[in-house]
Amino acid sequence: AGRKPYPAVCMLKAQLLKHLLRVPSDQRLALLLKRNRRVARACGFRRETPSHGLFTQFRHRLGNDGYEKVFSLLLKQLLKDGAVKGEVVAFDSTAVKAYSQRSLNNKTGKSDREARVGRGRRGFVLGYKVHTACCASSELPLAFMVEPCNRNDKCFIQPLLEKLKVQDINFKTVLADAQYDSTKVRNVVRKYGAEPVIPYRKSSKIRDALRIGKDFIVRGVKQLVKLFRKRVSVERLFSRAKEWLQLDHLRVRGLEQAFIHACLSFSAMLAVALTALRQHRPHLMRSIKYYTTQ
Repeated sequence: AGRKPYPAVCMLKAQLLKHLLRVPSDQRLALLLKRNRRVARACGFRRETPSHGLFTQFRHRLGNDGYEKVFSLLLKQLLKDGAVKGEVVAFDSTAVKAYSQRSLNNKTGKSDREARVGRGRRGFVLGYKVHTACCASSELPLAFMVEPCNRNDKCFIQPLLEKLKVQDINFKTVLADAQYDSTKVRNVVRKYGAEPVIPYRKSSKIRDALRIGKDFIVRGVKQLVKLFRKRVSVERLFSRAKEWLQLDHLRVRGLEQAFIHACLSFSAMLAVALTALRQHRPHLMRSIKYYTTQ
């Protein structure tokens, strides 16, 4: 008989801690657990701690569905506590660079064949896009998908709305930028019983339509403009996930591993919010810095 495996809960805690403490790799995480008994005990390890290779094995064993289930359980608890409501949901995507160089065809990755070259915020990037639905009031993630960078954002509105329905989130308003402007997208949102607040393109002839001018000022009906301004919540979510939870520090290859990486970042964010609620400090729900720099 071989050595008894480490408990799954301990392994999962260690991986969440990796994102919270911004540990750059599994090797560094294994070293941290070995040298720091306090951190090891916090994760549930008593005497021995896992090697870095065991974390890779654990990710493959648990898979996408297992990690997404952890995310869903954390979100359900926040919904139950009333900290997350999801009545107004903001949609957007952010590019994450692949852990690979470009191949000679300039379309795929050299060592990551599933990564694709697509448009990012600052030119073209090789990697993946994290498509996200965010609660506009709490600025916390409600659902997400990870796809190659060359896929159009519009393709993922319906799958994300379906995920919200599965979580029993009663969203009433959907916010998105002009990238999502299409009749099909608006019809899909209305099919789910919500009102789309999406700016029309400049060429649109619809009177008093919501538009973003060349000066980046939003114009239109005052009520819609006020609602649309809440879309900044998803931008803040991406900012926190990248700065404090390593969302853009991808050190694994392949679509499945990129999904798990994003799932751990967002699960860590929900764990911080849940901790703040348990400590009766709701004002610290979004303060990752408070819980990770003390």
